[in-house]
Amino acid sequence: MLWTIIVILFILWLLGFLGGNINPKFRTGNWIHTLIVIVIILVILQLLGVV
Repeated sequence: MLWTIIVILFILWLLGFLGGNINPKFRTGNWIHTLIVIVIILVILQLLGVV
């Protein structure tokens, strides 16, 4: 279940990151980088066995 959330967040981050390059009018702001930070934290917690 957690890996599904991680993959979804990563895909959303990737779409937002690449979306600005594909369409310059598509500005997503800083929340894209917040998504990747959440993904990294979830992966670390999963590897440590906390979650």
